[in-house]
Amino acid sequence: MRLRIRHTTWPRTALILTDTPRPRCLDCRGEGGHEHTSVTAEGEFDGIDWYPCPCWDENRRWVLLRLPRHTPPGGYSDEPPF
Repeated sequence: MRLRIRHTTWPRTALILTDTPRPRCLDCRGEGGHEHTSVTAEGEFDGIDWYPCPCWDENRRWVLLRLPRHTPPGGYSDEPPF
């Protein structure tokens, strides 16, 4: 497991500890997965699908510190953590 600290805004603003893709993975080359462009039967763009690589579990994460939702005018908040 290769851990790193990230900032997330969903479902709440927090610092999280998360797993990262294996840098020397021969399948995804450290990107964590593959993008695939979808096309309709008429040949029109239908979006981009993301297929995660088995070398990485994007759902493996732990919240380290919840952060205030917003900073009020004046720059201070009384919402924990202070």
